[in-house]
Amino acid sequence: MDAQRDDGDEPLIPMPELTWPALRKAVATVAPSRLRELFEDMEKAFVQAGEDDSAIPIRAFYLQWGEIVEIERRPEAARRLRAAERAVNSENREVSARAVREVGDIVRAAHRAVAGD
Repeated sequence: MDAQRDDGDEPLIPMPELTWPALRKAVATVAPSRLRELFEDMEKAFVQAGEDDSAIPIRAFYLQWGEIVEIERRPEAARRLRAAERAVNSENREVSARAVREVGDIVRAAHRAVAGD
């Protein structure tokens, strides 16, 4: 489940399995400031799954957080993502458009790594 590495962007941790315990531990390690968000998203997914009588919201939760971990475990990818997210709001249309492409590239690479697409 490893995304293509940027040169010098060694992962901080191995990619965890897409299970609650593994993702919780990974987020606590690579993005501890996002633990509250992880718990809130998990709660929403389980409530939605109950309302829909479907496991799809739970699977989507695991994939979403797998992608987040895939990015955050690679410091250079995480740095590039944060820089691009800031640049998206640039008044310079060219800078903003480049930033949107960069965000998309990073997120798609993480999705491919996690989902095996």
